[in-house]
Amino acid sequence: MKSYQHQVQYYETDKMQCTHHSNYIRFMEEARLDFMEQVGWGYDKMEEEGIISPVVNVTCDFKKITTYPDVIDIDVKVIGLTPARLSLGYTMTVKGEIVCEGTSQHCFLDENGRPVSLKKRFPDFYRLLEEEKNE
Repeated sequence: MKSYQHQVQYYETDKMQCTHHSNYIRFMEEARLDFMEQVGWGYDKMEEEGIISPVVNVTCDFKKITTYPDVIDIDVKVIGLTPARLSLGYTMTVKGEIVCEGTSQHCFLDENGRPVSLKKRFPDFYRLLEEEKNE
């Protein structure tokens, strides 16, 4: 998988010129969308198939501050997978130094809010995620 890159924008910083902590969750979402595109199941495709994937939990462990105009490389990997849930891990680095580590957990639901088993309904998608987990 190719790393996702985000350049810190001036408006994403606070009065102390540090990237505001709330932005890291957005950076994780940007990286997750890119990751899903890379595995061939972007959110547009999932929605066309009638699947939504809300976030049910998120963590962020800040290691170092970032500032404008740092470029953050974000690596995403599958750290947990069940037929109806996906857990992703994020490592954010600037010039090779870890600045933040995080996780997000997602479930898979149909348009009516009922859980969907990816393994049964979309076995190819599930297999792709399983392969990513095993790498």
